[in-house]
Amino acid sequence: MKNAPEEIQDHDEVYVVQNLAVETLVEGWYAWSHLISPATAALNIKNRHLKIIDSYIKNPRIHAAAVKTPKMLGGPFIDYDGKRVDEIQELRDNTIKNCAVHLELCDAIAELNEMLENEATGYSLEPLYEKVPECLRGMVELIYDLNNNPSFRFFEPLLYASKFYDESIQSINLFCVEDDDSRSFVLSTPRLPNPEVLNFKVPLHSKAIDELFKAERKPRAYGELKALFNITEEQEPIFKTFFKKEAPPVYKPYQGDGVLTRYFGHASILTETKNTSVLVDPVISYGYESDISRYTYSDLPEEIDYVLITHNHQDHILFETLLRIRHKIKKIIVPKSNGGGLQDPNIKLMLEKIGFDNIIEIGELETLHFQDCTITGIPFLGEHSDLDVRSKLCYMVNFVDNYKMLFVADSCNIESKLYNRIQEIYGDVDVLFAGMECEGAPLSWLYGPLLPNTIERSKDQTRRLSGSNFNECKSLIDIFNPKHVFIYAMGMEPWLKYISSIKYTDESLPIIESNRILEHCKTIGVDAERLFGEKTLEYKVGGKLEAVPSE
Repeated sequence: MKNAPEEIQDHDEVYVVQNLAVETLVEGWYAWSHLISPATAALNIKNRHLKIIDSYIKNPRIHAAAVKTPKMLGGPFIDYDGKRVDEIQELRDNTIKNCAVHLELCDAIAELNEMLENEATGYSLEPLYEKVPECLRGMVELIYDLNNNPSFRFFEPLLYASKFYDESIQSINLFCVEDDDSRSFVLSTPRLPNPEVLNFKVPLHSKAIDELFKAERKPRAYGELKALFNITEEQEPIFKTFFKKEAPPVYKPYQGDGVLTRYFGHASILTETKNTSVLVDPVISYGYESDISRYTYSDLPEEIDYVLITHNHQDHILFETLLRIRHKIKKIIVPKSNGGGLQDPNIKLMLEKIGFDNIIEIGELETLHFQDCTITGIPFLGEHSDLDVRSKLCYMVNFVDNYKMLFVADSCNIESKLYNRIQEIYGDVDVLFAGMECEGAPLSWLYGPLLPNTIERSKDQTRRLSGSNFNECKSLIDIFNPKHVFIYAMGMEPWLKYISSIKYTDESLPIIESNRILEHCKTIGVDAERLFGEKTLEYKVGGKLEAVPSE
């Protein structure tokens, strides 16, 4: 049910409603990490956005039919029922004008790739620097790998300091989410104006966003919140629906001596001791009426000590969640990148540019020591279509009483010898969280705009964005000997469909394979569950991990 506007005056103390979303945009498209880093943004604008727009303008009916076909979920089809063609044309015209520097960068990258392909033949690359496109001179290093294959890397901080990082094309949408199904898939449908949505031309680092969402728990005068965004008389009826006078329930932090663990959906896990809170891959649902029980933003602590990011995909780094909780995050822990590779933009740099100043980078087998836990970066295999992507980590969190949790996320156990070596160093774990979305999209679905040449379909189909299948997950269980196994990161929850485009049936391979794991665990006497919706568990010092009934 839509929020009813209250009779609110400027002097009234108000709270943000639980279903208020902050949707981050770049030139009208839903912002994800590859739309922030300048090089990946340029390539996505030209090779994804404009291609989808041109296709829609040419034949909107094909798009209208495709988005109604379950097999086409996640495809490059705009979800406006074949209508609003004039607005899509206007978006195209604005993109050509407003993103001219991005298109220039895109063309320069293509020119650089072509030059290296034709002229880097194994001899010294020094003479080729003068042939680098002028706009990239001084921002790239030309390199060979050990097989004499030429390539280049960016000095990424210089890209951000150049004209190619343009905050003027950033904005946010504020609106209330009413259900699990109404939002279109983010990679294929631009966000056109909507009478129930307020758009504000502010950069993503704007402190106004933090001040707004602080009012989720601490009341603020409505007039002050209105002034943050210079609300007009025309905007005010919608803006008022974002607030209520009634105070939300007080958050009760965990006071036990053990570890409380809550599943928020997909790969989002919150663990708490009485001193420390750790939130992994936050993708949080909003609070509204639903027949599926779930934790929401109101179930997060007042402060979150550590947010862990496993890898740089839109269902694990979700700006919509991160910006909403930015004011309460003390530290974000992220994987180190490979240092300038186009396909692997630096996560720390990106988060700093959108307003985070509290980021810790961690590498493989590095350990951070905190008051009552340690966090260790564990190598992450696969799920990136065999590209050289280093900014990905699993995490082993060791709590009080030497109680170990291993968050594998979407790591695909394609080489079990790696994890044998890890186990020899760190030993067994108590709880294994393993991702089994084992029928992932092909390379081109996510990384296609970055490729200088179109990959052959037969090859593309073998290079998947996949988690572990039955055999790979079974091997992890055999290696780490966990007492409890939780299958997660499946994208099963319906409120994730707009970012994952996943809708399973009983015949879907991830369901079949994860069912086999559940049966296997039952056979060997290991507690196992495929998580969905919400789950609460408590580990008591010296005792067992027990499920806590939902309130």
